[in-house]
Amino acid sequence: MKGVCEMKLIVVGPGGKMGSLITQIAAGKDNIELIAGVGPVGRDYIGRDLGQVAMTGTNLGVPVVDNLQSVIDDCDVIIDFSTREMGLEVLKLCIAHKKGLVCGTTGFSSDEIQCFQDAGNEIPVLYAANTSKLVNVMNKLLEITAKTIGREADIEILEMHDQWKKDAPSGTSKEMGEIMAHVMGKELEDIAVYGRHGMAPREKGTIGYHSLRAGNIPSSHTVYFGFMGERLEITHHSYNWECFARGACDCAVYLDGKEPGFYTIQDVLQI
Repeated sequence: MKGVCEMKLIVVGPGGKMGSLITQIAAGKDNIELIAGVGPVGRDYIGRDLGQVAMTGTNLGVPVVDNLQSVIDDCDVIIDFSTREMGLEVLKLCIAHKKGLVCGTTGFSSDEIQCFQDAGNEIPVLYAANTSKLVNVMNKLLEITAKTIGREADIEILEMHDQWKKDAPSGTSKEMGEIMAHVMGKELEDIAVYGRHGMAPREKGTIGYHSLRAGNIPSSHTVYFGFMGERLEITHHSYNWECFARGACDCAVYLDGKEPGFYTIQDVLQI
């Protein structure tokens, strides 16, 4: 049985905005030991110290490599906020080497998400489109609200992200839609409407999506429940990406030593 101070962590994509923040947060935690960073082949930071790449302000004494297989056996858990393609490769290696995985990458298809769920038969894996504590509290509020008034309300989702966000709608807003659809006994793919133009009257029972991409907006999600004469708004704004990085580290600590299974952020937060 390992002590609480022995969780050994690999961060995939430490040169990215989330990977660097996760590294910075993890480096300051007594119960996490960083053992490597993993970047894509050909990046100019391969071979440098992880602290330099993630701008922690100090050398950490561990390398950034471009071959996960060369370091994976030394870790307990991997955190991956990279790309869809790299994320699938990381998943395969985690299964092969029986390592825990926290994945926050978005843009996967439903079949690919199923691969993560199936991996829970062999390893402890946690997939979360959003690792913010408050976003997941918001999801619980949406579940309660949709169960109570979802069938009566006109539901619209407005999500905003920076100009570099690749997928739309965001993985977080899709998860919000799925939560609300399921408590209403529906599948999101059957009732989602993405943007409107021209003659496009609102169809009752649908969930509307609207995606804004501008500047360096970090993340913002608002769900509107519209009625005649009144509306309810449930909103989360992040001021930067630190909340997601802290949540990812909390997920990794939670996953360490767990039995194989597909875990969620709700398990971590006990909500």
